[in-house]
Amino acid sequence: MEIRIEKAQNLKVKPDESALGFGRHFTDHMFLMDYDIDKGWYDPRIVPYGPIALDPSSTVFHYGAEIFEGMKAYRRADGQVQFFRPMDNFKRLQDSAERLCLPIVDPDFMLEAMKALVKVDEDWVPHKEGTSLYIRPFIFGADPFLGVHTVHHSLLVIILSPVGSYYKEGINPVRIMVEDEDVRAVRGGTGYAKCGGNYAASLRAGKKAEEKGYSQVLWLDGVERKYIEEVGAMNVMFKINGTVVTPALLGSVLPGITRRSCIQLLKDWGVPVEERQLSVDELKEAIANGTLEEAFGCGTAAVVSPIGELNIEGKPYEIAGNKIGPLTQKLYDTLTGIQWGKIADPYGWIVPLHD
Repeated sequence: MEIRIEKAQNLKVKPDESALGFGRHFTDHMFLMDYDIDKGWYDPRIVPYGPIALDPSSTVFHYGAEIFEGMKAYRRADGQVQFFRPMDNFKRLQDSAERLCLPIVDPDFMLEAMKALVKVDEDWVPHKEGTSLYIRPFIFGADPFLGVHTVHHSLLVIILSPVGSYYKEGINPVRIMVEDEDVRAVRGGTGYAKCGGNYAASLRAGKKAEEKGYSQVLWLDGVERKYIEEVGAMNVMFKINGTVVTPALLGSVLPGITRRSCIQLLKDWGVPVEERQLSVDELKEAIANGTLEEAFGCGTAAVVSPIGELNIEGKPYEIAGNKIGPLTQKLYDTLTGIQWGKIADPYGWIVPLHD
């Protein structure tokens, strides 16, 4: 399909790159494409960024028919722009669409659409160290009908946002609180899909943690309330007695692209990796006997975020002297080095904006 482009007449003033924050600023344009059950996807277009008109009875407002992805465009030192594993994100978008009965978009076309939009707003990709252009594709149901049913009309949107660090702490260790009341997801539910409902379910616990001075919550499984699943909106890893342990993908944990990348790097470095269930009790024991060496979250937004303190059942436990551990630092340096083109990419993870 040919992508129609309508350029904005009045361009925005770009924000100060030293004070971007995360998700606060948006570029001049966005990508839109409509879906009809009889026509399929049609009318792909790039238009000026602005409000979307929807009927008040639209499916997304009443039944949460919505999925999204998150990825970034990075500006290299030579000025060129590149993406990190975008096809992995688009394939995960397919999995999310299948789970929520939303229409699937061909990953190759998603890449074409994303590239076309970023080319239009290429000068929005920031230059400052540690900054990037966050890319948010999302699909939602737009049926003007109150009734629980599979979606017949949808809209695909891609928006762009220049960003800095996700956490105000940056790469410095964050404080995390184990949540033992609310749960994020259960097996058989939508935990492995990237949909808004999972994040809405996390807000109450996140608010409680923030009020107590913690950056995020550490989620436990929804059945036994004893096995670790995710930290906030990221996957989580623990280095215990030389082995990196991360929760297995059993249906309630998001299959993170950064998680997958970390596992690949660790294995190539000869670091043992175990994808399995890890209980809070095992984690407390590792803290008590000194075998918990490092802990960190990993995800697109923050890349790698060291955990300096864990609050378990109201008791704080310091991790790695509240400093970033050497393995966490190496992962961060390697991933960001590949993403910003500072070091070679031996895996074929990088996709350039301009072929």
